[in-house]
Amino acid sequence: MVALRPVRLRDGAEWSAIRIRDEAHLVPWEPSMPGTWRQRHASSEWPGRWLLLRSAARRGTALPFAITLDGRLAGHVMIGNVVREPLLSAYVGYWCDQRVTGAGVTTAAVALAVDHCLGPAGLHRLEATVRPENAASRRVLEKLGFREEGMFRRYLDVDGAWRDHLCFAITVEDLPPGGLAGRLVAAGRAERA
Repeated sequence: MVALRPVRLRDGAEWSAIRIRDEAHLVPWEPSMPGTWRQRHASSEWPGRWLLLRSAARRGTALPFAITLDGRLAGHVMIGNVVREPLLSAYVGYWCDQRVTGAGVTTAAVALAVDHCLGPAGLHRLEATVRPENAASRRVLEKLGFREEGMFRRYLDVDGAWRDHLCFAITVEDLPPGGLAGRLVAAGRAERA
């Protein structure tokens, strides 16, 4: 079963193991940062990241979620840059353990996050930016009903160069009755817990 929960301090070892093992899978899509991949994703780096995520969540500027599959860490969904009135908007980003990609885990997790954000969290709009060549990530957004709204030229430094990104968005008005997760269940692509 796919679920979301807050990120935890004790996620460090599991987070590190997945991120280091999946380097080749993740590097083409992630922002460039100082240091080597192994250095940035060592389990010793997690407490600092966790504190930043927890602090942002407490300030109301982010909603960092761990994706779990049958209780085990399988990735993250990050709702960031939360802006309240008048915009009521945020962005969504995500990554998933390569061992479970293609199985609908990311789609289900993002559906749960969108339903929460555009429901109980009171946001009106979520955006996601994706490199045009990231077919898997684009497919997640398209399956969930995000609409493509345009191209951001040289938007983000990814894998050592400034890369173009497509902008996708979804608003409260786009949600089907029962939400995105409910639509996946109704279509037989997910089961309700």
